Amino acid sequence: MTTNKNSILYRKHPKDSLKQKETILVIAAHGNAPAFGAGGTLAKYAKEGKQIRTIIFSQGELSQPHLKPEIITKTKQREAQKADKILGGNGIEYFGLKDTTMLIDIRRTETAHKLIQMIENEKPTKIFTHGPNDINTYHYSVHRLIKKLIKEQKINCQVYSFDMLNPIKLTKRNLPKLIVDTTDTFNTKIEAIKAHKSQANTYKSMGWLIHLKSKMNGWHNNCKYAEIFDRIN
Repeated sequence: MTTNKNSILYRKHPKDSLKQKETILVIAAHGNAPAFGAGGTLAKYAKEGKQIRTIIFSQGELSQPHLKPEIITKTKQREAQKADKILGGNGIEYFGLKDTTMLIDIRRTETAHKLIQMIENEKPTKIFTHGPNDINTYHYSVHRLIKKLIKEQKINCQVYSFDMLNPIKLTKRNLPKLIVDTTDTFNTKIEAIKAHKSQANTYKSMGWLIHLKSKMNGWHNNCKYAEIFDRIN
C-alpha cells in the first residue's frame, strides 16, 4: 500500500449490509460526468444496495451547435438515463439551467437555495461532484457552488470531488482521499460512458487516459483498477 495516511481504501465490509440503506448523491454540470468521473464507484455502491441519485445542472445544448438545442437536449437526457441504469442508479433530477446562461445563473441566490432543498430531500451520506482542478468552466462553477455551501455549513455530509479527464492535479494534492477498488465494476463504467453516443469522439480520443488512470490508481493500491477522490468536506 502506497497511499498517504489521510487516504481510505474502500472495500465493502460484511457489516455494511446490516446498516440502513444509504443514498449516494452525484451533483454534476452535465449528464456524462457521473460515468466519466465516478462510474466504477457508483456501480460498486449500487451493487451493494445503496441508492444512487443524480442532479444535473445543464443539458449541454451547446456541445453540438450544429443541432437544434431541443434535439441535443433530448438526446443527452436519453443517454444520461441509459448510463444511469447501466450503473444501477435510481434516477436523475435535472436542475434546468441552460449552457448559454449557466455561468451566470449558477451564481444566483435562488440557485443555491434550490440546490440546498434538493440535497435536503435526498438526505445523502456522501456527495460526489467536480473537483477544483477541472479546466472546464461549467464543471468548476459547480465545484465552486458546492464549496460555498460547505463553507456556509449548508452541506454537512461527506463530499468528494473527482477530476474527469485531467491527466494530473495541479492543486489540492494533499487532501484526504477516498480510494475505491473498482476492479469488478470498471467494465460497467466503460459501458456507461459508451452510452453517451453523442460524445463518442470524447471516449475515442481520451479513453486511453481513463484506462491509464484507473490502472495506475489500482497499481498504487494493490488492486487492478481504482478510482480516487479528494474529500472536500
